[in-house]
Amino acid sequence: MQQEFFTNAASSLTSISGPINVASVPQRSPFRYPGGKTWFVPTFRRWMKQLGRRPDILIEPFAGGATIALTAVCEDLVDHAVLIELDTDVAAVWQTVVAGDGPLLAQKILGFDLTVENVKAQLLCESSSDLDRAFKTILKNRTFHGGILAPGSGLIKTGEAGKGISSRWYPETLAKRFNALHVIRDRLTILCGDSLVLSGAYANDSQAVFFIDPPYTAGGKKAGKRLYTFSEIDHSALFDLCANVAGEFVMTYDNAGEVHALAHAQGFDVRLIAMKNTHHAEMSELVIGRNLSWLDAAHLSGGG
Repeated sequence: MQQEFFTNAASSLTSISGPINVASVPQRSPFRYPGGKTWFVPTFRRWMKQLGRRPDILIEPFAGGATIALTAVCEDLVDHAVLIELDTDVAAVWQTVVAGDGPLLAQKILGFDLTVENVKAQLLCESSSDLDRAFKTILKNRTFHGGILAPGSGLIKTGEAGKGISSRWYPETLAKRFNALHVIRDRLTILCGDSLVLSGAYANDSQAVFFIDPPYTAGGKKAGKRLYTFSEIDHSALFDLCANVAGEFVMTYDNAGEVHALAHAQGFDVRLIAMKNTHHAEMSELVIGRNLSWLDAAHLSGGG
């Protein structure tokens, strides 16, 4: 009966705002990442502003394309950002940046002759360094359908206007992003491993804030399993972690009954916020935190 209540709650919340025009948000991540959070950037800025203080550090478990962490650093909202990523291919991109090899990766991208034959040959090559692995990861991300890196994904066939694999391959733009990331590399830390374990190291830091966007597999959802190489997480343990961090946190989640139940059990606030997916269809996701009254106030005042 209780589960039925939360399932109904998941379908009855009213979204508090219209979807964000992502074209108005600076694009800093080199990834075209399924489940990316560009649409959440304006809400994230409001959250940081209402804290009333400038945190020392932002932790982004499940970093992926790390849009929020990059926003926090590039807009000087925090001193430092920690990216935590279990996927070693994705982590290799961030490790390359932090190691100071972003400009070399930019050169490899600019110098690559993009053909189907060259892409297939490159992906068959063994990676001898983080730089090589990072290049292959970006190549897959930009030439595979939907940017999906999980097993079973494959090369774009038709693409936009029949451009095929070149539909999302913008070498000059990607090079600029990696060169820009090189400038802020000293303000980024990349940790490769289990997000729950590694996040725990910052749980007692009252000057740390957490942005948490896990794979959406709660309540039997399949999207996370299809989109990500590593999708299985202990959602209950994640909510327990959030309940015990000394700093502040905000989570984004799929609007599922199980998620409502987990949030309710911890006494967390929940709001529904509008967004658009990669196919430009309007959808809604949950925002979860200790106190989201600022989100209501921002909506009533027309934003931020």
